Amino acid sequence: METRLATALSGFISSLLLLCLSFIPAAHAMPDIQHWVTDNGVRVYFVPAPELPMLDINVTFAAGSVRDDGQPGLARMTNTLLDMGAAGLSADEIATRIESLGAELSTSSVREMAVVSLRSLSDKAHLEPALAILADVITRPNFDKKDFERERERKLVGIRRSEQSPSTVADYTFFQSVYGGHPYAHRVSGTEESVKALKLDAVKAFYKRYYVAHNAVVSLVGDLDRKAAETLVGQITGALPAGKRAAALPPVPVLKQAFEERIVHPSTQTHVRMGAPGMHRGDPDYFSLYVGNHVLGGGGLVSRLHEEVREQRGLSYSVNSYFSPMEQDGPYLLSLQTRNDQVGEALAVMRKTLQDFVDKGPTEAELVAAKKNITGGFPLRIASNSGIISHLNMIGFYDLPLDYLDTFNDKVTAVTQQQINDAFRRRVSPETMVTIIVGGEN
Repeated sequence: METRLATALSGFISSLLLLCLSFIPAAHAMPDIQHWVTDNGVRVYFVPAPELPMLDINVTFAAGSVRDDGQPGLARMTNTLLDMGAAGLSADEIATRIESLGAELSTSSVREMAVVSLRSLSDKAHLEPALAILADVITRPNFDKKDFERERERKLVGIRRSEQSPSTVADYTFFQSVYGGHPYAHRVSGTEESVKALKLDAVKAFYKRYYVAHNAVVSLVGDLDRKAAETLVGQITGALPAGKRAAALPPVPVLKQAFEERIVHPSTQTHVRMGAPGMHRGDPDYFSLYVGNHVLGGGGLVSRLHEEVREQRGLSYSVNSYFSPMEQDGPYLLSLQTRNDQVGEALAVMRKTLQDFVDKGPTEAELVAAKKNITGGFPLRIASNSGIISHLNMIGFYDLPLDYLDTFNDKVTAVTQQQINDAFRRRVSPETMVTIIVGGEN
């Protein structure tokens, strides 16, 4: 009896494993991206994924904090209030209905974009009511006065709490110092002063200006066909007014000289941010800079910064570098945290490692290893619906080519040492970088 049970159980587990593996796409298979524009101007990016009975939807607006126009925190407040009440429903009623459907609804707002997301089962009984709620949240928000005042108080509490984090203080001070008067400079969450000054009328005006069809990108990944996808997008965005696409952001000024600021904070660890404007989405130097930085500080445990700062000298548990491309030149940021009494030595090693890389670039062995690591890991980044939709969002929002995913690994593989050396010497200037140091005194 026990033998038969064990055999049956083994067979069941094997069948289950095979079923799970059948949902994992082949490493070389890139998603087929379909694209169209609706009659009222919404740009749509769609990938059919019938393997699982699920659907992921992102509705993204060019309505991030760069559009705050002198009222830091306005964009985030507007986005937050969308699902706090819509079409006469309260936040609790929306949450209860979404939960009863086994769906997930969320909002988020960063520097350049504001997003409303839905994940739902794809069968009609679950999807249709979930889509109705999503459409109401996007097109019929309540913007109730009590909701506004409650959320403003919550945000003020969050801002005060964030001041206790040396990492957060280092991050927002870095952006302020690097970007000065540019829209990228101010805090996405706003300041205590700016949030206190926000008015509900300003929220309504912001929504009316930026939550419009021509300023929207819809990304869909899941279990439906093209015809159903077109119908679905019409359901959720058809009531949006056409409006206008947000204006292009101004170019980012080049830093002319180095700047360093030390902020005393009651912590045992000091947090360091060093960097400057880096590159933008679609930048002609993107792949040279991306692959080069993988060698320098983006490759985790095998990067030069990790080797020099942590492994050889034990000066930091966490050290890295990365480019964060945006519509205009987003930051190139080198980051570490270390004991207060080691910050001078750790910073000196980080600066020397960066300068050596700018001067000499990667070795052939480092370049080969970086390419293998990037191209080998890339299929895993798009092996799930959530991974695909995040890339769709990026492609749609920044108007990248539809073959971006298909050509990514080939472009990585084609990068040469000479291209990396040239790009870093032209685009990365250690002598003009901003350095922010936040931590306890030695």
